[in-house]
Amino acid sequence: MIADAIHQIQTELAGRAQLIAVTKTKPIAMLQEAYDAGCRKFGENKVQEMVEKQPQLPADLEWHLIGHLQTNKTKYIAPFVTLIHSVDSLKLLQEINKQAAKYNRVIDCLLQIYIADEETKFGLSADEAEELLNDPALTSLSNVRIVGLMGLATNTEDEAQIRQEFRGLKQLYDKLAATSWPHGNGERIQFSELSMGMSGDYRIAVEEGSTLVRVGSAIFGARNVSTL
Repeated sequence: MIADAIHQIQTELAGRAQLIAVTKTKPIAMLQEAYDAGCRKFGENKVQEMVEKQPQLPADLEWHLIGHLQTNKTKYIAPFVTLIHSVDSLKLLQEINKQAAKYNRVIDCLLQIYIADEETKFGLSADEAEELLNDPALTSLSNVRIVGLMGLATNTEDEAQIRQEFRGLKQLYDKLAATSWPHGNGERIQFSELSMGMSGDYRIAVEEGSTLVRVGSAIFGARNVSTL
């Protein structure tokens, strides 16, 4: 069943976007099944859950942290995380850089942009993102690379609203990707990824330009209650 779901979604994506299987609360056996079906990108919301699962699965997996990241937990994922989708401050970028340097790594990051009509979501405004990318302090962060943006659409049945939110994020992505940044910041900013779309709206997201979709329940079924 998991394999069938992955193959169906991959067929729909048709090379336009890459699939990240969101594995939060799911047991190792289900993750291994997804791996055996060809999935190589796994997304986790919680640091603790990612750290516990990572050593139990093949080393060629890419681990994506898609949930809110606290600075004091960055050190636990720095040795292996592939992409952090949820950067929402210069302070967090500085901590990621500090921890990445310990392992002689460059960690790719996405700026999380607030696009939803919901107060519970995290993220930067468009102006705040531009201000961060302009900050001279970015020049010294040689162990991070900002490779794009991430956004969470409003949890609504209104597809027109979802599409509008995704379209606005793509427009911001295009604007920032085309900007010539001062202070040498361009070395730290190399846009290539736009992470938007989940199980209920990934088709709209891909139509609006997403390159990474984060799909959990459409692959694994409803979320389990986490004991971690």
